[in-house]
Amino acid sequence: MSYLDEMFGLTGKTVVMTGGSGVLAGSMAEALLRAGAVVSLWGRHEETLKDAAARVADAAGIAKTPDRVSWAVVDAMSEEAVETAVVQTVEKLGHIDILINAVGGNKSKNAFVETDLAQFEEILRLNLIAGLMIPTKVVARHWIGRKVRGTVINIASMSSYVPLSGVWAYDAAKAGVLNLTMAAAREFAPHGIRVNAIAPGFFVGKQNRALLMEEKTGDLTARGRDIISRTPMGRFGDPRELGAAVVYLASDAASGFVTGICLPVDGGFLVDCV
Repeated sequence: MSYLDEMFGLTGKTVVMTGGSGVLAGSMAEALLRAGAVVSLWGRHEETLKDAAARVADAAGIAKTPDRVSWAVVDAMSEEAVETAVVQTVEKLGHIDILINAVGGNKSKNAFVETDLAQFEEILRLNLIAGLMIPTKVVARHWIGRKVRGTVINIASMSSYVPLSGVWAYDAAKAGVLNLTMAAAREFAPHGIRVNAIAPGFFVGKQNRALLMEEKTGDLTARGRDIISRTPMGRFGDPRELGAAVVYLASDAASGFVTGICLPVDGGFLVDCV
């Protein structure tokens, strides 16, 4: 076995990824598959999950071994649904070793005094309740009861550290993700369960493409130009760079003494200064 296989290989590990049909989730799943893991993509829509599973298998070069990647329709907003999915996944795949909480997103940008409070609560629930609390609660309880030394990876954000203008609920939720990552790491450490997070900088995905790039020309929007001007490396991220960070945090050999951290993958956005 090579050093890289020994330290970063995930053969024998089973990963559950909520929000599994997203673009960045797909890049993370591809990296995990390339490292040897079995991956189950969870989400709310069957057709998008099927497409995502096929796309990820093809990208990872495992299209001829589809048993390595599967999918399940799960509403991460429902504790009962997640409990059922855990049972079914364990019955199908044998065990769950790694949980990646990739549910999240935002809907609008507005002035504080124009905030729609119903939508504010919806975004909070999407990013913090479905995006961390319920899946982590259910899976960690499953692990603790069976003495499994599992790993949780949450998806934080630049706005976990510095608020982004006009996205009040998203800012609040992602700040909460950072806080609860640290708190859960402390609580679960005696059980051998690690809890970490990744804070992606700006990657172009289906949720933010229109915000960052002009549809017709492909040129940067005003917000896209502002972001690049604040990113010392002068570009958006490559999804493969996010996948590699996930493999590091998923590997007990590489990061077994790492818990309670949030790893920014941001091209220097957080250290930009005048």
